[in-house]
Amino acid sequence: MSEIAIFAGLVAVVVGYLEGGGPPLIVGIVLCALGVIEVTAREHFSGFRSHASLLAAIPTVAVEFVLVQVLPRSWPRVTALVGDAIVFGLLFWPLRRRFARARQTRIARVARPPRG
Repeated sequence: MSEIAIFAGLVAVVVGYLEGGGPPLIVGIVLCALGVIEVTAREHFSGFRSHASLLAAIPTVAVEFVLVQVLPRSWPRVTALVGDAIVFGLLFWPLRRRFARARQTRIARVARPPRG
């Protein structure tokens, strides 16, 4: 299902780009992002492939957007960067540990001889 969302988002991005921006471009980007998030989360939490960096970066980008909008322009932009580093660090390590546990479970299931 997520592959369909990614493809539909790509089509919407192309249409939006050719029309000079606007709603199709935004919808396409959001649809692609949702499809990619779903695939990466599924692979990560099943222990197939680690996507800890990407999964930690997505909320970090949202925090960056909020901080840039909320902080006064007189504040140095490094303030937002520090907030980003904190959010990324707080998310990356637990995600990495969760992947390692899921990977061990996946390997144990594969290595277990069949019953019967």
